[in-house]
Amino acid sequence: MAQDELTRGTRLAKNSLINFFGYGAPLIVAAVSIPIMIRGIGTDRFGVLSLAWVLIGYLSLFDLGLSRALTKLVAEKLGEGKDDEIPALIWTAVFLMFGLGMMVAIVSWFCLPMMVQKFLNIPPALQQESLNGFYLLILTLPLVIPSIGLRGVLDAYQRFDLSNAVRIPLGIYTFLSPLAVIPFSPSLFPLIGVLVVGRLAGCFAHLIFCFRIVPALSERFILKKDVIAMLFRFGSWMTVTNIISPLMVYSDRFLIGSLVSMSAVAYYATPNEAVTKLWLFPIALTGVFFPAFSASFAQDRRHTAFLFDKGLSYIFVVLYPVSLIIITLAKEGLNIWLGSEFAQQSTLVLQWMTVGVFVHSLGQVPYSLIQGSGRPDLTGKLHIAEIPFYLAGLWWLVSLNGIVGAAMAWLIRIVLDALIMFVMAIRLLAARANPRHILALSVAILTFLIGAMLTTLSLKIIFLSVILSAYIPILWCFILSDDERKKALRIIRRYPSPDPSPKRRGE
Repeated sequence: MAQDELTRGTRLAKNSLINFFGYGAPLIVAAVSIPIMIRGIGTDRFGVLSLAWVLIGYLSLFDLGLSRALTKLVAEKLGEGKDDEIPALIWTAVFLMFGLGMMVAIVSWFCLPMMVQKFLNIPPALQQESLNGFYLLILTLPLVIPSIGLRGVLDAYQRFDLSNAVRIPLGIYTFLSPLAVIPFSPSLFPLIGVLVVGRLAGCFAHLIFCFRIVPALSERFILKKDVIAMLFRFGSWMTVTNIISPLMVYSDRFLIGSLVSMSAVAYYATPNEAVTKLWLFPIALTGVFFPAFSASFAQDRRHTAFLFDKGLSYIFVVLYPVSLIIITLAKEGLNIWLGSEFAQQSTLVLQWMTVGVFVHSLGQVPYSLIQGSGRPDLTGKLHIAEIPFYLAGLWWLVSLNGIVGAAMAWLIRIVLDALIMFVMAIRLLAARANPRHILALSVAILTFLIGAMLTTLSLKIIFLSVILSAYIPILWCFILSDDERKKALRIIRRYPSPDPSPKRRGE
């Protein structure tokens, strides 16, 4: 497959929309099914089931970054036109991930009884069925972990239609299948058992799709020793990021619980969980751009810079108006959603965090570029350097200002992290920062500050009306490129407005 075909703008836009739907559809099903599930099996059993979901969702941590490395290297080979080297690359990575899955399964098998009985605070009456269910889940690791790598192969080929053909039904199945079991048994063993069946089906679906797009895979099984070093060199730094990032994401809640109170954790975590759902769009977008960066970086740096510019523009265009509305109407929204007490305690937290989510979303583009260029060591070293300063600053600001201090510390880290990654990405591209991006970000932050300072609902509505009315012509004139404006006009002309004065019957 030609590099131009892999990184064509229309293909990337289409795949981003497919990815967005693939991530979003299961969340809608979850919102409906979870309350029914809690009523059916009780809070304690649902707590254990949610741990099983977390384990399923974070199985990628156990692959030592090999799946991301496989995506990068396959996309790179496609960009270089070395398709004949891809089968050996895939089989070697899959074999390594199978071995890692076996090792993790064996270690976990012996550690599980202690975790269930000592660390997870599972009620004694549920410990045995929980243990049996987790044993069942662990047995699938040798197959599930390689399937993450196979999904990465589909991503490298920009076949997000195929990867989402697995992700969407599997995500929906994850939340609906326990509902089908509950009328027959509330026990955790069959509930986790149906999840295991779904994961195994997903493994074989990924394998079949890979055979379809890389026919040489089914013709011969090839392992190459020289590939192992390349995979681990990239994957090891990915593992550093995968371990440190969750620590920085969730450490604030533990500090708030120990320094303030558990009720403060609720006032902090609830707006956090709500606003971080905006990450769904940049995750869907950068999931598509990562293999495109990998395919184009070594061959056409100028085209990579073009993709970088487009990624930033798309995220800004979608998230700016949403973020402005949330920041401006934070108090009113929290009051309607959770009540006046939450509105009083959490408004500032929600506003600070929304700015952070917006900046972090933009920062996902340089993050993907740095990794796609083959330098995951840069992001890994950055996160290692960040964590002691962040934890110290977090402790200090929580001690001074409680949950608002935690939100401030989180925002400061996000801004610095994004700024450093932008500098890294621009240096890798050997380019200069786009003045339009700097101006757009400056105006966005200014309007965020004004929206946050307004106090009356009438002023907020007037402010939003003025800004959002001006946003469309500004978007058209200054953010969209000539080609994008031409494409938009072609789409508009494709759907002409109806005739306002239709002819009378018989004329």
